[in-house]
Amino acid sequence: MITSVGQAVARRAAASSSLVDARLSSTLVVPSLAPRQERQHSHRQKPPHQQSSSAFSTNPARKNVVVVDGVRLPFAMTSTIYEDQLAVDLQRLAYQGLITKTALDKGDVDYLIAGTVIQEVRTSNIAREAAINAGFPASIGAHTVAMACISSSVAITSAVEKILCGQASCVIAGGVETFSDVPIRLTRPIRQKLITMPKAMKKGGPLGAFRHLTRGLKMKDISLETPAIANYTTGEVMGVSSDRLSAKFGVSRLEQDEFTVRSHTLAGKAHKDGWYDGEVIPYKGSTEENGIKAESTVESVSKLKPAFVKPHGTHTAANSSFLTDGASASLIMSEERALELGFKPMAYIRDWSFKSCDPFEELLLGPTYCSQEVLSRNNLNLESDIGVFEIHEAFAGQLLSNLVAMNSQSFADENFGGKKVGEVDMSKLNTKGGSLALGHPFGATGSRLVTTAARRLQAENQRFALIAACADGGAGHACILERYDN
Repeated sequence: MITSVGQAVARRAAASSSLVDARLSSTLVVPSLAPRQERQHSHRQKPPHQQSSSAFSTNPARKNVVVVDGVRLPFAMTSTIYEDQLAVDLQRLAYQGLITKTALDKGDVDYLIAGTVIQEVRTSNIAREAAINAGFPASIGAHTVAMACISSSVAITSAVEKILCGQASCVIAGGVETFSDVPIRLTRPIRQKLITMPKAMKKGGPLGAFRHLTRGLKMKDISLETPAIANYTTGEVMGVSSDRLSAKFGVSRLEQDEFTVRSHTLAGKAHKDGWYDGEVIPYKGSTEENGIKAESTVESVSKLKPAFVKPHGTHTAANSSFLTDGASASLIMSEERALELGFKPMAYIRDWSFKSCDPFEELLLGPTYCSQEVLSRNNLNLESDIGVFEIHEAFAGQLLSNLVAMNSQSFADENFGGKKVGEVDMSKLNTKGGSLALGHPFGATGSRLVTTAARRLQAENQRFALIAACADGGAGHACILERYDN
């Protein structure tokens, strides 16, 4: 079944030229990239830990930044094991878990960054609050970033930037999300009246305040507002956008269901084999991730009805990632500092891309655009150079649509000057499961992708990993890791 998914995607890409030609009139065109400058090579003999066949490692002027380690709390379905925890508590536990695992002195950390999407007003700078409550020295700075589903990706690349510009040598970057405790507000008309209530009370007393509160209110105003799941600009729910994207690229319901079962099967096997031991830190003594349905079958998931485009859509509750609580943390250092402290890094962070595309037509196609940019900029070939793929699974249809776009000649002609991104080898893609099975806490997934990709590079003895993810608003991210030779 796993092989059949890959074969189906390959056939779909080859057959999609006419389909995409007919449907891509509104596609965003990515400007052509500037020619890559020739790298200067050093003939100095490098120490064993620096030897590599890549062009990156042969540039003596490049300051190397490495992934030393990473952890995450067990990702869990919302309103289950973390229902009594605040997001700041989850991030604190992830920070503490990383410190415990690495035995790093908290005083050696220069800075902390966390990504999150649904913010609690009391902890708007959740990175700082979590750091203080985790016992880091008060003098260590911290800030919080938000970029939808790639928030912790931004946290990690921001950490790299701090190190590259000499402002830090050791940064903890990660992210957190909880849907078990989201801010639920009164409607705006009632909020506005409550804000101006003191003036009304001062002028008219309790009776005046009551009249002020009730004057002009409509029945629809007497309700609650939960965090929106629809895009602000388009007004469209992400699942609807992904469903339409799948139809555009000809990805069938069967292909999506097969890929979903693949994700759960691989995630279950990875846990059973102990792959996630150490990466997933215990919460109350358990590392179980309760969204994994390892016994899922295509027959069972095919029984679910469409969740977004009814009645004929292809996206269901099964082939869409579920609401998830969780937190993660990655230890990012300069190579020099890591070796000085006695660590064995897992991977170099070599380059990355953040791009955006048309949110109306291509909301979740960012991985294709970003992968094209970061691979082209570094003269890397997706098919021959990349040995590890970790691509975020927001929806099975979203991921498979990106794979079709990457390998579509007509899409490349329309957007990339005729050069395809390439065909992703399914045997190298998300081999330990993905977001469909593990879950997707918005602010934490990017850090998970980096940690898993870096560990896979070491375990599988591959040279380069490509990480990619989509995000709301038409944003996307891709990142290149290179194995560190220990």
